[in-house]
Amino acid sequence: MGPENLQSLAGIAVVLALCWAMSEDRRRFPWKLAIGAVVIQALLVLALFGLPVLRTALGGVGMAVDGLANSTQAGVAFVFGFLAGTPNQPYPLSEPGALFVFAFRVLPVILVVCALAALLWHWRILQWFIRLFGFVFERLMGLRGPPALATATTIFMGQVEGPIFIRSYLPSLSRSELFLLIAVGMACVSGSTMVAYATILRDVLPNAAAHVLTASIISAPAGVLLARIVIPRDPAAEAPQALDPAQAKRYESSVDALIKGTGDGLQIVLNVAATLIVFVALVAMVNGLLGLLPDIAGGPVSVQRILGLAFAPLAWAIGVPWADAQTAGSLLGVKLVLTEFTAFINLGAVPVGEISERTRILMTYALCGFANVASVGINLAGYAVLAPERRGEVVGMVWKAMIAGFLATCLTASVVGLLPAALFAQV
Repeated sequence: MGPENLQSLAGIAVVLALCWAMSEDRRRFPWKLAIGAVVIQALLVLALFGLPVLRTALGGVGMAVDGLANSTQAGVAFVFGFLAGTPNQPYPLSEPGALFVFAFRVLPVILVVCALAALLWHWRILQWFIRLFGFVFERLMGLRGPPALATATTIFMGQVEGPIFIRSYLPSLSRSELFLLIAVGMACVSGSTMVAYATILRDVLPNAAAHVLTASIISAPAGVLLARIVIPRDPAAEAPQALDPAQAKRYESSVDALIKGTGDGLQIVLNVAATLIVFVALVAMVNGLLGLLPDIAGGPVSVQRILGLAFAPLAWAIGVPWADAQTAGSLLGVKLVLTEFTAFINLGAVPVGEISERTRILMTYALCGFANVASVGINLAGYAVLAPERRGEVVGMVWKAMIAGFLATCLTASVVGLLPAALFAQV
């Protein structure tokens, strides 16, 4: 273990200290859970990247993502023709990279993955994985049945979709459990966006799909831990609950699953596209105003530079070399203030060699979560429908949950930074 690995210990300490400072009861710090969650994260990474069988499986994930992206492009090309970036262009190309159009290369992948996820759910394959993860959260992290199931579902389905599966239990959850669901939802991403992020990064990060998948899985324990620190568990407020099989989503047939999954995916695609348009436009407006100021330190003032300076210390604490800290800090700020999609696009646009491979890997883990300002609105809207009687509580805790979710991915990156770099070169 070198100095750069030990540097990541500072990230773990900073994240835990910040959450303790936000805690509603600082005297009840869950030391056992803190140690257990970090150990679970480290063991999961070591197993996924170190055990030959799982390492081979992760390599297969990358091949599957490439195959999925190529298959999706066939469908996109059928509908949009040469706009999909096919080799047969009706005009000469001066810049081949211009063929990568986000609307035609990334968003359609979300559509296809949502349809496949619905089909896998109908075939009970996805349900088996969710029950397995739910059992792990229940046994190893002390969650009750319904919150454990929702946490496991969130890893694969998304921040609002997870709680849908325990909708009838939401009114009776304790305040700590409700906060935990929101925080974990912001600490993870959905299966559809995992594939999209891997598609964005695959040209600049080897085994991008393996890293993105691992990031979302191991950020769930981090989200549970930080949520328990901010709002400690109150066993007296937890009424006995048993899972009701009728809560599960149902489809009439495989075709019905594909059609409804496609419809759900379309809503996600439209939300992602609209959010990116609005937030990128707002940043451009702010940058236009900041451009009226005189240059500082040899460059124009911009949102990206301000965020880079503000988050550079946190990026360094995670384990990023100081030479890359401002670039990494800017990515963290963009993820929090804008969206993780914008941050991943920016990370994918950083040329190979401009930042170290260690920085790129750590930032992949630090960015892989839904914690951003836009998700605050998504959660408020979602829980207003799922549990309208608890809307006031959600309003009071959603911003804290966003910070906890943001710091959870930073904790994940710090744990990854503790491990030897040779581990990730084996996939």
